[in-house]
Amino acid sequence: MDRYGTDVLSGDWRAPKRGRAVEAPAELGAVVEEVTTDWVGEIVAVDRDLHTVTLEDRRRRRRSFPLGPGFLLEGRPVILVAPVRRAAPAAPTRTASGSVAVPGARARVARASRIFVEGRHDAELVEKVWGDDLRIEGVVVELLDGVDHLPEVLASFGPGPDRKVGVLVDHLVAGSKEQRMAARVEGPHVLVVGHPFIDIWAAVKPERLGLASWPEVPRQEEWKKGVCARLGWPHATQADIARAWQHILSRVDSYADCDPALLGRVEELIDFVTA
Repeated sequence: MDRYGTDVLSGDWRAPKRGRAVEAPAELGAVVEEVTTDWVGEIVAVDRDLHTVTLEDRRRRRRSFPLGPGFLLEGRPVILVAPVRRAAPAAPTRTASGSVAVPGARARVARASRIFVEGRHDAELVEKVWGDDLRIEGVVVELLDGVDHLPEVLASFGPGPDRKVGVLVDHLVAGSKEQRMAARVEGPHVLVVGHPFIDIWAAVKPERLGLASWPEVPRQEEWKKGVCARLGWPHATQADIARAWQHILSRVDSYADCDPALLGRVEELIDFVTA
């Protein structure tokens, strides 16, 4: 036995307590701390030319730092380097809607026929899922800014055999205002279809956002603001609502992220205006 213990100078006694820094790729989404400023944030951008990394903190403030040493990743010191460029992925064989992809296809000249949707969020979701299909078919999606404007929009548009109109509305259920409006304007050149949801947000599967279901909101309360309030999201301004929608939309990659009650209706409209 060594009555005086081991030699305190044996081993790498100069090594820092957290260990020596090792190289780590600055991957988007990783959370790191810059040690000289204590700035903690998610890596949201890497500029290879400027040799910088941009971090966004929990208050959505951004700050750029030089790549290199001086960062902690999961509590360990690292030397951040630009991630290795990966080879370009193979061209997809399917579009987001599930159709066969046509790589390199140019958009077709727009048809006279149109698809109208109630608002911007509806248009953005349709573009996210069916955008590739619509460009190949030459179908333009336009906004109504509310179903109440539908009769005057149709009167101005002048539907006909070569100018068909497909309309997607929210909350098209028996006895609703939307159902009565559809009955008034439908004809051989106008097709109005809808989903049962009170708002297009709810057509996104709630589990894509980690929810078991969309929150219940009383009828007298504005639905979008009510949803945000119950989920703990900012909702005081229209900008808050817009950010909430972009968060929801970011969880949609394909038709599989949407409720079938929406999918069939949009496909029906595309078939109608391209027949």
